[in-house]
Amino acid sequence: MRVLGVDPGLTRCGIGVVDGGPGVPLKLVGTTVVTSPASADIGSRLLILDEQFDKWLRLYEPDAVAVERVFSQHNVRTVMGTAQAGAVAIVCAARFGVPVALHTPSEVKAAVTGSGRADKAQVTHMVTRLLRMTEPPRPADAADALALAICHLWRGGAQARLAAAAPAAVTRAAGAAAVGAAERAAQAGGNR
Repeated sequence: MRVLGVDPGLTRCGIGVVDGGPGVPLKLVGTTVVTSPASADIGSRLLILDEQFDKWLRLYEPDAVAVERVFSQHNVRTVMGTAQAGAVAIVCAARFGVPVALHTPSEVKAAVTGSGRADKAQVTHMVTRLLRMTEPPRPADAADALALAICHLWRGGAQARLAAAAPAAVTRAAGAAAVGAAERAAQAGGNR
């Protein structure tokens, strides 16, 4: 499976593509950090992101896109920019018909390091080791994007199977209930 991870941001947006899965060795496919000048208007900055996401989706054809879920911070301006950048990634993925998953920062840290409270240096170190890179990905936004892709490869498949199994289980239960009701009705009709 191939996952494109996005660490959203207006000034610096990390993008990373990783191949792998549970029990399958991880392989770095590519990574970059898209930048936009803080002095540019918001529309221009979002357009830069849109163009880059489009380029990476066409070039690498991922099976899924993993985007960091925006969480509340004290700086509302930062949250808004992060949310807007993440939304552009989600819309681009939808345009290509690629499923999107959102992962919280603590979920990503736990998947990659074993601790949901790991710092950026620990995440970067583990991403470097897991992908067998000779140098750590820089800046940290690139490492975070790769960590998102790894998190989805290891956790996203299980989450998707659970989500898919839930409706199937409900359908099986409803079918069993309908069969049971039909059998009871047939027995009741035969007892008259």
